[in-house]
Amino acid sequence: MRGASGPREVDLPFDRPGHALTDGSMRSTILGSGHYVPTRVVTNDDLAKVMNTSDEWIQQRSGIKERRYVEGGGIGSSDLALPAARMALEQAGKTPADVDAIVFATISPDYNFPGSGVLLQHKLGLPGIPALDVRNQCSGFLYALSVGDAWVRAGVYRHVLVVGAEVHSTGLEFNDRGRDVTVLFGDGAGAVLLGPSPSDDRGILDIVLHSDGVGAKDLWSEVPASALEVRLNREMIDEGRHFARMNGKQVFRWATDKMPAVALESLARVGMTVEDVDLFIPHQANMRINQLVAMKLNLPQEKVVHNIDRYGNTTAATIPIGISESWRAGRMEPGTRVLFASFGAGYTWGAAVLRV
Repeated sequence: MRGASGPREVDLPFDRPGHALTDGSMRSTILGSGHYVPTRVVTNDDLAKVMNTSDEWIQQRSGIKERRYVEGGGIGSSDLALPAARMALEQAGKTPADVDAIVFATISPDYNFPGSGVLLQHKLGLPGIPALDVRNQCSGFLYALSVGDAWVRAGVYRHVLVVGAEVHSTGLEFNDRGRDVTVLFGDGAGAVLLGPSPSDDRGILDIVLHSDGVGAKDLWSEVPASALEVRLNREMIDEGRHFARMNGKQVFRWATDKMPAVALESLARVGMTVEDVDLFIPHQANMRINQLVAMKLNLPQEKVVHNIDRYGNTTAATIPIGISESWRAGRMEPGTRVLFASFGAGYTWGAAVLRV
């Protein structure tokens, strides 16, 4: 390990505890989880005061009752990630000094650049360790998890902090033009600490990822854009092109098709079936999507984690928040087989299987 300002020494794979996989690598597992949401609660009735909508309309369309917004200006995604990371470290029985690398998934970074990962690294007091930002929207956490998992398996880093954090509220359009997107999103953060698994049959058993750029413009924020001669001007702002836009019907159709398919793909890769799943933590984009995905998988609703009714869509943060809340609710005991699935802009989608 390193001192406060010196370089961090990384153990080689053969120095690590636990059992090696058949290819000589080390399986990773989630050692601890944490989450944080702002204290400001914004209900559907609150939104109805500034745009043509209603609690009934929003709930029927999305299942959302309320969401959390940051309390004011000057609060970025890395600020929300900090308490979530500390909670994950506390559950794991580790300190920030045990973190060897950070993978930070977000589509709402504190600034255009640098990434939020280095800001979190600085706030944790960890000079010198690598910090990587991942921009894969609602699938961002699973993409980030795959990087952290690979690093631990290969022996590159022993403990990897994987974070999903978003501040959407400062980038939403609070009027009738932006209503369909604005009512869906909220702010929040979740984090997990990855490390070596104590046994081959526990930990992250599989992660599978996909993408298809054919749907890139079905859910996107067009500007600022380096693909344009002028990245941003007054005309673009007046037209609202800097706000997120969504083809809801297309996204719904793709999500309800790809999420069940990728979930079954991941289960099959580890020799499991849906009947083996104890808990399903899907990305929280829409309650109707999650219910339909569970129905297609023949998963009973009591096995499905929902938090969208309380937080809205926190994109890269939804799955780690679900992990943290499920662990603290006693739903992720040792031996629990957990299935994750996500779908988001890009299009990107993925699934993972964890045995606690």
